[in-house]
Amino acid sequence: MPEIRRLPSSLVNRIAAGEVVERPAAALKELVENAIDAGARRIGVVLADGGLSRIEVVDDGCGMSPEAMALALERHATSKLPDSLIGPEGAIELVTTLGFRGEALPSIASVARLTIESRESEATEGWRRVVDHGGLLADEPAALPSGTRVRVEELFAKVPARRKFLRSPRSEYAACLDVVRRLAMARPDIAFTLETLGDGAKRTVLSLQAGEEMATRVARIIAHEIKDNSVPIELVRETPHGVMRLTGVAGLPTWNRGVADHQYLFVNGRPVKDRLLVGAVRGAYADMLARDRHAVLALFLELPPQDVDVNVHPAKTEVRFRDSAGVRGFIVSGLRQALATGDRRSAQGPDRAAMARWQAEPVAHAGAPMTPLLESVFTGRDLSAPQPRVGEARPTWPTPLAQPQGRAEEAAPISAEAQAYPLGIARGQVANTYIVAEAADGLVLVDQHAAHERLVLERLRAAGADEGMRRSQALLSPDVVEMDEVDCDRLEDAAEGLARYGLVIERFGPSALLVRALPSALPKADSAALLRDLADDIAQHGKQEDSGALLLAERLELVMATMACHGSVRAGRTLSVAEMNALLREMEATPRSGQCNHGRPTWVKLSMEDVEKLFGRH
Repeated sequence: MPEIRRLPSSLVNRIAAGEVVERPAAALKELVENAIDAGARRIGVVLADGGLSRIEVVDDGCGMSPEAMALALERHATSKLPDSLIGPEGAIELVTTLGFRGEALPSIASVARLTIESRESEATEGWRRVVDHGGLLADEPAALPSGTRVRVEELFAKVPARRKFLRSPRSEYAACLDVVRRLAMARPDIAFTLETLGDGAKRTVLSLQAGEEMATRVARIIAHEIKDNSVPIELVRETPHGVMRLTGVAGLPTWNRGVADHQYLFVNGRPVKDRLLVGAVRGAYADMLARDRHAVLALFLELPPQDVDVNVHPAKTEVRFRDSAGVRGFIVSGLRQALATGDRRSAQGPDRAAMARWQAEPVAHAGAPMTPLLESVFTGRDLSAPQPRVGEARPTWPTPLAQPQGRAEEAAPISAEAQAYPLGIARGQVANTYIVAEAADGLVLVDQHAAHERLVLERLRAAGADEGMRRSQALLSPDVVEMDEVDCDRLEDAAEGLARYGLVIERFGPSALLVRALPSALPKADSAALLRDLADDIAQHGKQEDSGALLLAERLELVMATMACHGSVRAGRTLSVAEMNALLREMEATPRSGQCNHGRPTWVKLSMEDVEKLFGRH
């Protein structure tokens, strides 16, 4: 039998580095989190070759003594766990700092050249410590202001097996930029700067001032347009251990992206990429976004430390909630409430590409004869008819018409009452599909089918149609669905919660379930596919009962959306002015009327300034 022996600490650190420091962005995240935990008010980051050649983080935090610096490079040595959490009775889930495992610095030092320079505010001099792939190179005094400077160079230079799996400098830089953005968004009270080195020049990529409001910091990081195309979120709920709070900004459904990389999620100030939170966002926007589009938002969830476990993975980007279904429902309800108050807005302004298609009519040259045009207008002469040749008898010119063929009437002025209407008053209909309305500050175009589709769906909800749709429809002969035994166990535990939504199931042997009734809104549903989807969702989100019920509720929402689509005014139907105005007034009073059930805008406004630009008057 092979001999069992203890591995050397240098090899242990290299093995552990595979979990903590798999790429430059991971090392940068650990260093910036250390700076935040040190109480820094200003943090500067410098990158070279996307972090492959050099990563430098400078902060003005509390600094370290030479003894503390040496201890920080030892594995599982940390200053972030108080004595009350370290003992046998300690509860590590009560940790409130970003870092606490004591793995980052020794892991980085084992796979790179690490230089740490630090000075405490009351110390007369600083100290420098240099470690190259686990070997100590320097331990000496250094001159620097109070704070800490950490430099990482030649990452994985002596670990070629890891180095070859790194991506291009451009890809690694994008990952590092995303890390800094997320950490900066979580702490608007800290100033952040990010600079890159290339071709001997330094370029400032990010410069954020300390003390900014949360909405301002979010807009500067995501996009300035989010200010005009988002709604604020503020929701509080009591829990057995304290208060759970949800804040942030949520983009309007019509202002979306093709990828989900603009969804910033935070738990107790920690950036996370959690599947439960992503699923909650998708559920909240379920009937307002197309399947291939993603919302833009920044959500900040704060809850008691006892209710969340951040010690799931060394990278600390995944969390586990004690009440996962409660958190999911809290986020879904918070987002839906915010979007309901926010309203009837669509993504403001017309599409730029559509505006660019407007062409200015060519202007006739000075002195160009206007007689043919005047002849066609005032005499009714057909200019497309063959013209007489030279020498042929010219036909008699028709006499001018006594009255013009058309007459323009002055539109009724907008009354003081109508000026208060955000969507204005109807002026007409184009192609029996689009309503043209005049508001006090511009023109409004409304897609009558998309708008009425949203109105019908909200009526169904207000009338309690969703409650009625939860009634069961018993099957003449129960469906037998064979599944994995573990999935059967999960669904059996969730049976009581699923029955509240009209799905009645019972166990039928170790690896099968009987479906005795389906929700009345899903009479032709595929029982096997439905149960498999529910089992997958329960396995992903835990809390079997409520999680499966939430997924079923989302499916019922889709059924209501389909009913609303078939029960709404269709494109091509002629509407009277009274009907058009009634539709506009109901849109103004209905939440989420700015987008249809598929995420498309229901109306768009063309400001008077845009109209004047089209005619060159601005």
